[in-house]
Amino acid sequence: MATDYTVIRERIKRARKSRGLTQEKLAEQLEVSVAFLSRIERGSSQINLKRLSQICELLNVTEGEILNGTSNKSNKYLNSDFSELLKTCSPEKQKLIYDVAKVIAITQI
Repeated sequence: MATDYTVIRERIKRARKSRGLTQEKLAEQLEVSVAFLSRIERGSSQINLKRLSQICELLNVTEGEILNGTSNKSNKYLNSDFSELLKTCSPEKQKLIYDVAKVIAITQI
């Protein structure tokens, strides 16, 4: 499975902003250029695991939260990602997604 850098960049950016950090401040703490951090947040630069770990430590999030939206802190880890996704959909697509999710939720697996 390919890594989705679009999702990763959004989660890093959201975590940074939720901590009240600017790109400049986080870049300074990471000892990298603002341009490099900006490329990571735009998804135009890939990130290695060592750098991801450093970012996660500074943002007080787990690698799991950034990579796949999972957190051992909450069982509602996808709520914000799902909410953001729905905002990008038309009302018709939102209804379709709801209908599919409802069927999946009530089906015993």
